[in-house]
Amino acid sequence: MDSRRTENPRPFKPGSVNIEVDYRFPLGVDAHKQAKMIAVGQTVGTWDGRFSHREESLRAHLAEVVNVVEDDTGSTATVRFPESNVEGDIPSLLTMIFGKYSMAGQGKIIDLRLPEHYGKKPTVGMSGIRERLGVPHRPLIMAIFKPALGLSPEDHALIFSQVAHAGLDIIKDDEILPNLDIAPTKKRLEACLEVIQEVKAKTDRTVLYAVNVTGSAEELIQNARKLVWKGANALLLNVLTYGFSVLDTLASDPEINVPIFAHPAFAGALCGAPHTGLAYSVVLGTLMAHGGADAVLYPAHYGSLPFDPQEEAKICQILRQRNVFPVPSAGIHPGIFPQVIQDYGTDVILNAGTGIMDHPESPASGVRAFFEAWERWQGGESFDLTCLPEGALKQAVEKWGGA
Repeated sequence: MDSRRTENPRPFKPGSVNIEVDYRFPLGVDAHKQAKMIAVGQTVGTWDGRFSHREESLRAHLAEVVNVVEDDTGSTATVRFPESNVEGDIPSLLTMIFGKYSMAGQGKIIDLRLPEHYGKKPTVGMSGIRERLGVPHRPLIMAIFKPALGLSPEDHALIFSQVAHAGLDIIKDDEILPNLDIAPTKKRLEACLEVIQEVKAKTDRTVLYAVNVTGSAEELIQNARKLVWKGANALLLNVLTYGFSVLDTLASDPEINVPIFAHPAFAGALCGAPHTGLAYSVVLGTLMAHGGADAVLYPAHYGSLPFDPQEEAKICQILRQRNVFPVPSAGIHPGIFPQVIQDYGTDVILNAGTGIMDHPESPASGVRAFFEAWERWQGGESFDLTCLPEGALKQAVEKWGGA
């Protein structure tokens, strides 16, 4: 890939309102031909003399091929679309830039550049989440309820109490936990609200619980409102399975004034293939950042999910530019804290499931290990196992290793 084309994108023309998309084609594909097909077929299409009186109007809706760059592994074609062709949302955008062409064969969207005003900015965002938690500078620490399924509301509250009193900032439901009879969403929230209120009364700290909101489209919005009315202070949404329209509706609803944590479930089906689909940075970066999410989870490259560090860094950069919190997940544990800070800096939410819940001593010790790591990093002290004092961090490093 021509890194100059993707890392230093062509700026928009002064005064113009356009959407630019980079399509990547493997060797053997005529990128010039495919780009022209996209520019015409995904906009106006062709016309004949019967519509000559509409010539000016039709041409105003045509996309244009900006350029095609070839290299040793394939070609990248840039197509510029008029913003007037879409409704300022993500669904109509996706229909235009990839729609039916996504079934045409090999071709992958690797970059998408939208006007700053396009779509929605976060309602709460990175700055708002920090303000609500009263944590202005350090990385935020987030946990996941484990086991994911089979726990009662009381089980959730017990786990939450342990980690919340240890200093945790945020906890979330597992994304695969819907409104089940064993742990109805309303009952989970009620049980966990008692913990939130207890921690607030004892320490004046706020702890966020991102409760998983589910249901059919209409039900989901009503469920979200009811949860917020009841006291929910954060929501978790599987955006790619429930849809960007649902995210937009939640983010636009003045009654849902809590941060929305977007989960990446199903992203691999859209992004995982080398020559089709969309790049992870487009789906989990650009689309989420312009779709109304306040924080976006995505796989950290340390974990078991195969993820490219450069693509991950791009996601992080795109999100922060629009005040959206990056939430690297999977493979995060206290022993790699120096590497984590080097990779992400401090404007990040570190999401640890196993790295907290499977701590050798307890989930509370898993949380304490992260805070010991933060203090040690601030002091410039070594994370070598032989230098660590007895305690939660040393136990974590003994189990999972270091950076």
